[in-house]
Amino acid sequence: MTGKDVSERLIGLLSVRGEDLGAEWAEKLTGSLGGRVARAEVERELREIYAALVAALSEGTVDGHAESFGEVRALLTELSRNRARQGFTSTETAVSVFALKQVLEPSLAGEDGDVEAYLQFAGLLDTLGLFTIEVYARTREELISAQAEQLLELSTPVVKLWDNVIGVPLVGTLDSARTMVVMEKMLQALIDTGSEQAIIDITGVPAVDTEVAQHLLKTVVAARLMGAECTISGIRPQIAQTIVALGIDFEDIVTKATLADALRHALRRTGTTVSQAGAR
Repeated sequence: MTGKDVSERLIGLLSVRGEDLGAEWAEKLTGSLGGRVARAEVERELREIYAALVAALSEGTVDGHAESFGEVRALLTELSRNRARQGFTSTETAVSVFALKQVLEPSLAGEDGDVEAYLQFAGLLDTLGLFTIEVYARTREELISAQAEQLLELSTPVVKLWDNVIGVPLVGTLDSARTMVVMEKMLQALIDTGSEQAIIDITGVPAVDTEVAQHLLKTVVAARLMGAECTISGIRPQIAQTIVALGIDFEDIVTKATLADALRHALRRTGTTVSQAGAR
């Protein structure tokens, strides 16, 4: 049986029993999704895919990679991306395609010719099902990457401590990517606020390696080029020992033991009168 013969047989079946098959497909899929997507929404998605599938088969091929299946792949891309955003698994997403096999099996598995048609159509659905998994995986990677960036932004706040003084309190592990974000956000904050003093507080940072230390140095230098002074506070004994052991030169950088000390220093540099009770 040629691809054209299979296509004609399938078109005939899908066209004659279209409404019944579509309803059964939606029923199976709605159940597999645990009711987390409205039946009306599932029916709309499958109705569009069903119509596109019949149109593609009318071109005389069952090759899911063929140009005639472009609309089917586009609709499956939309479905897969929606399922990924809704929190479904890749298996639950692929079931959207594979469930059609179960619906068509009783009608196509009777005669020898029909069995061949079913096997070829099953191969087509396998191809389209794998396509949905690939799209789903890419979408999940995009979502995870976007969430990581958002968390990175949230974990590196820049706050205004005083007039002309901004601070970047860091907590947790510092890596190269996060340190770069610190640098970018702090430099932008210097521009936005017109501040002349910046404090990077690393009291809550458990460790600093060579690469992170180098990024901190570059941040200080960049701030200087913009006419601002940068102070690093909260260097604990372990970090100090690490910096010395790594041979990193912090000699020309202002460092303070605590954030309070760093703030007092910054206020003095801005000409604000400072006392033990505070600044005024």
